[in-house]
Amino acid sequence: MNWCMEMNEITFDIPGELKKLPNNPGVYLMHDKNDTIIYVGKAINLNRRVHSYFRASTKRTAKIDRMVSQIAYFEYIITDSELEALVLENNLIKEHRPKYNTMLKDDKTYPYIKVTVQEDYPRILFSRLMKKDKAKYFGPYTSAASVKDTIELINKMYQLRTCNRSLPRDIGKGRACLNYHMHQCKAPCMGLVSKEAYQENVGRALDFLNGNYNVILKDLESKMLEASENLEFEEAIRYRELLSSVKSVAQKQKITHSDGEDKDVIGMAKDEKDAVVQVFFVRDGKLIGREHFYMTNVSEQSDSDILGSFLKQFYAGTPFLPKTIMLPQEIEEGELISQWLSSRKGMKVSVVIPKKGSKEKLVELAARNAQLVLSQDKERIRREEGRTIGAVKEIAALIGMNEINRIEAYDISNISGFQNVGSMVVYEKGKPHRSDYRKFKIQSVSGPNDYACMKEVLTRRFVHGLREKEELKEKEIEDTFGSFSKFPDLLLMDGGKGQVNIAKEVLGELHIDIPVCGMVKDDNHRTRGLYYNNVEIDIDRYSEGFKLITRIQDEAHRFAIEFHRSLRRQSGVHSVLDDIRGVGPARRKALMKSFDSIDEIKNADVEALIQVPGMTAAVAEEIYRFFRQ
Repeated sequence: MNWCMEMNEITFDIPGELKKLPNNPGVYLMHDKNDTIIYVGKAINLNRRVHSYFRASTKRTAKIDRMVSQIAYFEYIITDSELEALVLENNLIKEHRPKYNTMLKDDKTYPYIKVTVQEDYPRILFSRLMKKDKAKYFGPYTSAASVKDTIELINKMYQLRTCNRSLPRDIGKGRACLNYHMHQCKAPCMGLVSKEAYQENVGRALDFLNGNYNVILKDLESKMLEASENLEFEEAIRYRELLSSVKSVAQKQKITHSDGEDKDVIGMAKDEKDAVVQVFFVRDGKLIGREHFYMTNVSEQSDSDILGSFLKQFYAGTPFLPKTIMLPQEIEEGELISQWLSSRKGMKVSVVIPKKGSKEKLVELAARNAQLVLSQDKERIRREEGRTIGAVKEIAALIGMNEINRIEAYDISNISGFQNVGSMVVYEKGKPHRSDYRKFKIQSVSGPNDYACMKEVLTRRFVHGLREKEELKEKEIEDTFGSFSKFPDLLLMDGGKGQVNIAKEVLGELHIDIPVCGMVKDDNHRTRGLYYNNVEIDIDRYSEGFKLITRIQDEAHRFAIEFHRSLRRQSGVHSVLDDIRGVGPARRKALMKSFDSIDEIKNADVEALIQVPGMTAAVAEEIYRFFRQ
């Protein structure tokens, strides 16, 4: 395999480089001007395939036209065969995830049940990998929780060891573990069970994993009745619980075909943007689970191309390969993919398209499931867009704006003027944009003056934003936003006319034109409408726009309160009042409720201080003297 790429450091002569392309199989990589790989493809003949992208006479889709217009240069890798090119193409797609390749969104690894039959005293283990280590593997399964439950059940039924001791070497070294005392292990580590008896239980566990439940069910039922007749009720209950667990596992195994083969049954559904591929996992003739996968960038791709991309990406990442893969239709590279998978498995893997009978019905069932997932997902997206983008459009229509993308909302939090803080939350397209949230510790205001606090917050926010914009302009950087340089389309104030006027005053002083909306509240402090351009606008309480406003208001309030609480925790809720002899938490709280600020407490005479609930004359004198020392 040889790398073949020549590129001048300054320019890349595409016509000249096209002439150098060899007539060999290989993989080509298309780069944009930022050196990003935007497409990876394979070819039997690199010369013919890469040339086709740049011929004016070639009929191409709009998607390929967009891709070609962004190609700054290409490189290629020669391989010895088309099969080698397929493997390399798949590895490069997985590594670089190019923009214009059809991509498998999911990157899951599936669990297996591993039985270490190569050991003298085998164990039942959970595994994400299937290695060539002479162990016996069952799976893959789609639920890790189910695998763990099954392993736990098997260990309880057959009392197999779960330790990692090397047996028989370590027999008698140490003590039996808790599992032995709980009757969940026969303690082979202490030589309390013979190798033959232990292996017999392992054999029963293998029968269980192979789906032979009838013998196990009869055995457990017999033991339960025997224990009950002997008045061993605790033991009878244990067998009853095991019996119930086995029945539960057995019911999940649905027989799909009598041939006992391992199959993956694949169906697909797609719309103009996305595709869903549904896979039924059939192992030993039983449907053990199913999983769906999303394919992106499928516009203008044929069903055959999407299925081919799925097969290459999915089976490159799964350690287990079934004997048969059933598809709903022929794919262009079916024979090549079958050859590749067969070489990986070490035996024939067939890619087939059932034409009749139960197999065809099973593929149709997978396709119906894929369509169901796709339609449900579209419905979920539609509902989500109603809650977000649709809600923003409602707000824009209410206040007469054409479009709103970014909304910023602010709130002030304090306790009777102590530790004033401000919060800024950001919503874009109706969704919280948490990376742009900001906290403000008020610096210029003491006491409970929300208007003054809000003025400081807004002034700091927009002065900082103007400064960032100027810096970006000087550096000639476009479309790059710092923390504050991206201004909102709408300011949403947690209050009515007063808060709106404060915001307008700040924006006016800084010569910034941004619409400002206030949230008008009723007597129960619940939002009832919007205040905009000196007019109060009613909102339908059941509309998505109203619900979004409420969410934004609650989020701004939550964010401010959390910041305030964190500051109180950091300072240990310390106040200058804590330094006065006779003033504890109760009197400090009473003082804070009776006076608007520390300054008022400082200036109060003894008579005013005595009026505070729970205050004594001696402590009032102490407070008075403290502030006049």
